[in-house]
Amino acid sequence: MHSRLTAILIALSAAALFGATTPIAKALLGAMPPFMVAGLFYLGSGIGLGAVIVCRRLARAASAADGSGLRMPELPWLAGAIVAGGVAGPALLMLGLASTPAATSSLLLNLEGVLTAAIAWIVFRENVDRQVLLGMAAIVAGGVVLSWPTDSTAGSGVSGGALLIVLACACWAIDNNLTRRISTADATVIACAKGLAAGATNLGIALAMGAHLPAPQDIIAAMTTGFGGYGVSLVLFVIALRHLGTARTGAYFSVAPVFGVALSLAMWPRAPGAAFWIAAGLMALGVWLHVRERHEHEHTHERLEHTHRHTHDEHHRHEHAFPYSGDEPHTHPHVHLPITHSHAHFPDIHHRHPHKPG
Repeated sequence: MHSRLTAILIALSAAALFGATTPIAKALLGAMPPFMVAGLFYLGSGIGLGAVIVCRRLARAASAADGSGLRMPELPWLAGAIVAGGVAGPALLMLGLASTPAATSSLLLNLEGVLTAAIAWIVFRENVDRQVLLGMAAIVAGGVVLSWPTDSTAGSGVSGGALLIVLACACWAIDNNLTRRISTADATVIACAKGLAAGATNLGIALAMGAHLPAPQDIIAAMTTGFGGYGVSLVLFVIALRHLGTARTGAYFSVAPVFGVALSLAMWPRAPGAAFWIAAGLMALGVWLHVRERHEHEHTHERLEHTHRHTHDEHHRHEHAFPYSGDEPHTHPHVHLPITHSHAHFPDIHHRHPHKPG
């Protein structure tokens, strides 16, 4: 199992890669329609990760695979994640970006983390502490300030574009919670499957609407951006889901707009308005509250049998039914016996236990 710090750094790295795609997508929208951008982003992700998988297998590095393959009961969860996060989400984002400043769009994407945590808490009953709730409230307040119509933006379509981006965040929040259900599987395989399916769907829609493939340099730029910002980012996000839980991973992922803002202001230099800075302050407060949250209590692990990449830490004290060379981390089916103890933890794949009210 990754340490807490390593898992947090993985989540932040995923956020950095994804956040940087927003201003680049804004620039590419001048050369191609929204569905074309989304399609090429995801195809770049799927094809790039597919190449990684092939190279990994050719190098006979199967033992280094991150987790296990997908099983039949997990395929419906993957399909739902693809529809919500791979088809609807990016299309709504691209349409929203067409009428919303890149810096504003980047900050508004913080709402994905809030909605992710809300669904995890309300629907999947994942524990969310009071401090996380306060952080969510601060991020929501920042989003309201950012999208509230003013005299200077009422007729420019900014608020309409902001609404589309909020809807995109809702789609990705659903995607995140569905992906959490399959987070023990190979993260690269999950991200590759989502990229290929979502890319083909969005590209097909674009072509059916009369769009034409852009210039080769634009295709390369979009697919390269998609490989890093959607592909590698998603691999890291799935790994973080495995070790932090859905709500906490969504919270750390909320820092993605910081990287988007920095890049967008470098690409289109201008002085942001007062609402931008108020929203930025509220969202920064929310992220800070999430980062400093600590959850510790006595808890009981019930018997659990599953497969994922692991090292022999306090939660993995098991025997091996095969010749074991001592190499770690490694992947194989293993059983967790019941144990009661107390330590700081997140609702990861080993700590999805109920909590007493209050």
